[in-house]
Order: sequence, then C-alpha cells, then structure tokens
Amino acid sequence: MFENLADKLEKSFKLLKGQGKITEINVAETLKEVRRALLDADVNYKIAKDFTAKVKEKALGQDVLKALNPGQVMVKIVHDELIELMGGQSVDVNLKGSPAIILMSGLQGSGKTTFTGKLANRLKTKNGKNPLLVACDVYRPAAIEQLKVVGASIDVSVFTQPESKDPVQIAKEAIKHAKLHGNDVVIIDTAGRLAVDEQMMKEIEAIKQAVNPGEILFVVDAMTGQDAVNTAKEFNDRLDFDGVVLTKLDGDTRGGAALSIRSVVTKPIKFVGTGEKMEAIDAFYPNRMADRILGMGDIVSLVERAHEQFDEEEARKLQKRLAKDQFNFDDFLKQIQQIKKMGNLKDLASMIPGMGKAMKDIDIEDDAFKHIEAIIHSMTKKERADASIIDGSRRKRISIGSGTSIQEVNRLLKQFADTRKMMKMVSQGGNMRNALTQAKGGHR
Repeated sequence: MFENLADKLEKSFKLLKGQGKITEINVAETLKEVRRALLDADVNYKIAKDFTAKVKEKALGQDVLKALNPGQVMVKIVHDELIELMGGQSVDVNLKGSPAIILMSGLQGSGKTTFTGKLANRLKTKNGKNPLLVACDVYRPAAIEQLKVVGASIDVSVFTQPESKDPVQIAKEAIKHAKLHGNDVVIIDTAGRLAVDEQMMKEIEAIKQAVNPGEILFVVDAMTGQDAVNTAKEFNDRLDFDGVVLTKLDGDTRGGAALSIRSVVTKPIKFVGTGEKMEAIDAFYPNRMADRILGMGDIVSLVERAHEQFDEEEARKLQKRLAKDQFNFDDFLKQIQQIKKMGNLKDLASMIPGMGKAMKDIDIEDDAFKHIEAIIHSMTKKERADASIIDGSRRKRISIGSGTSIQEVNRLLKQFADTRKMMKMVSQGGNMRNALTQAKGGHR
C-alpha cells in the first residue's frame, strides 16, 4: 500500500531541490502537489486541506526559512504531521477484566471473522492468553463454520449455540462458559451487513449493553477508501468504539482510509491486517507508517516480525551446525519456513529502506518459494544432508520429481552453496541471536 502516495510525495519534494531556502512561493507549489497527492490517495478533502495548512504554517517558521536544505526540512515537517494525523502514538488493546471482553464490529466482507482469529492468535502467542472465540453471527450462511475453522487453525476454542438465533443470549452464555473453563479473553464475532442498517445497529448495541465489553473494535476494509471513513463514523456514533482495525493493507489500496479515519472518529487505529495468514497482523504505529509513506522503510517492524518467528533452541542448534560446517538442505528448508511465517514477501521487502519504490512494479507471489521447496522435497535424505553427492544423474532425477528444469536445480544448488558460505561467515562473526536482539533493541 501507499506506493503511489509515496511516489507523488517524493515528486512534490523535488520542487524544493536546489532551492536555497523555503519561501512563500516554493512552499505553495510544493504543498499544492502534496494536497493533490493526498486527494489522489482518497484522503478526505477537508483533512488534506487542514494537513497542508499546518505544514505551511510550520514550513514558514523563522528557523525553517534559514535552513540550508529546504527539501529535507519539508520531508521532516510532513513526516511529523503525518504521525500526528494518524494519532501520534500507538494504542494497545484493553485487556482488563476477568475475562477481558472484546466486541468486534464492522460490515460484512470487511475481514472481521478472519481478523477475530488473528487477534486471538496474537493474544495467545504474544500475551500468553487463553482466548475464547464466540460465534454471534446467526445470519450469514456458514459464518459459524468459518469461525470454527479459524479457531481450529490456531488451536483456540470456539463457543457456539447453533440452535439459538439470539446473539445477545449467546454472548452472555459465552461469558459464563469462559469463566468456567479458564478463558481470560473473550472475543465476540458479531454479524455484519452489506451496508449499515438499523437492525444490525440495535443488535450490536444490545450485545454491548448485555456483556459490557472492555474493548470494542471496528474492523474496516482499507480498500474501500472514503466509504470506510463514513461507515466508521456511523458505527462510532452508535457504539462509541475504542479503536479501529484496518484490514487488507496488503491489497491495492490507496491508503486514504488510514490517513483520514483517525481525524474523523478521533479513535486510534490499533491494528492492521496485511494478509490471509493468521500471523498477518501488526500493531499500528503512526511513526512507522509515516516512515513507509515517505519511502523510509520500517526496519523496526521487520526485526520484530523476525524476532516473533525466532526459535532460540533451533538457533542454538543451527549455530553449532554452522560452526562445524554442517549446514544442509534440511536447515535451509527450516529457514524458508520461518521467512514464510513472517508474512507477505513484497510487504517484507517494502520495510527495507529504499526498497518500497524498487519493488513497486515487481509482483512477488506468496508462494514464491514453492519451486525451491519442491526441489528440496525431491531430494533423498542423503542428498539433503550432503549436497556434494548430487551429480548429473541425481540432478536430472530431482528436476523430474519436482517438476522443475535442471537449470533451476543447478541454480538452487549454487544459491545454497553461496548461502552456506555467507552463514558460516556470520557464525564466525558472532552469535546470531545476540545480533538480532541488539538490532531490535537499538531501534526502539
């Protein structure tokens, strides 16, 4: 997301390139382009206008007028204002209560049920919680089954009463169930509609009154642009929710919802969904999002994702194997699995400073590793353990078994040899776990 906005903002800053200082004239030209970039990204007109007015006010301050590099100064001012526009600070989910009760709201198709599972998985793996999912959508065909499938995929219990058509009663019974079975967080998945209607609003208001949730989250599809902002306002007027969840940020979205929604409802964006996998959920950090919008990457989030998938015991074993020069294709395969768990590859690449623009027109499939995995799975145990025995006839057999060409097999063997050399160098240079921990700590 945000690639087009980042590109247009970069072009607007170029108007100041080579200028000796910021003046009324050149700042007006730049901000005209900034406002146009925001509107093209589907940001609310009034918000875009107010945003550029604030930037202009700061850009024409006496200290800034004397700056030697107006372009860099303008980027800094826009960066700071973007952070403020999106809420300034990250706000975590409220887990107070015994059990803590989280009520999910949103339109049908917003990704609400999927996100309910993602949130449960996050609370389970990161916070050590024992969540219970509650199926209160009694209208949509297969809604209950969908939540059961989601729950099973993350090993989280799902409370259902298929015979009941009363969502309020289901929610109340679920709270009793949670208290009896030691569930410390209850996440209630409610019904949605294709559009806001009175029946849906009355129903979710009744659930809110019955269970008194400590947290109400509004889930919205970021790809719906300004419609998302309008829908958020209607829900907030009725529910007074605590935070917003933006889903499908990995899709072809212009990003206007993320920039507008905070100003309209004055409620923080708490989480973003970046893919279909249960691990594809991130806390929303305005400063990190501003970095990405301006093409600066998001190395902190990248390190955090790596750290979440980091297995200390496996790392120690790998360290020993690297030291003894025993790194093999089984180890290589494990590393690929860890990278895949970190999320969408294009999204990961965009977190590296300078890579967002470079990756703009490059399409990276989610299953980009499938050919590599197929080749490795076509090897025998001996071949995986010792790649040096893979001669011409073995390469031919592996290529046939994996449905790939001999050239692809040869390319992988070379890449493996290069990777093995590099990882041996890393191993000799210091402990991998310490390097990762220091990188994470140093960027906070």
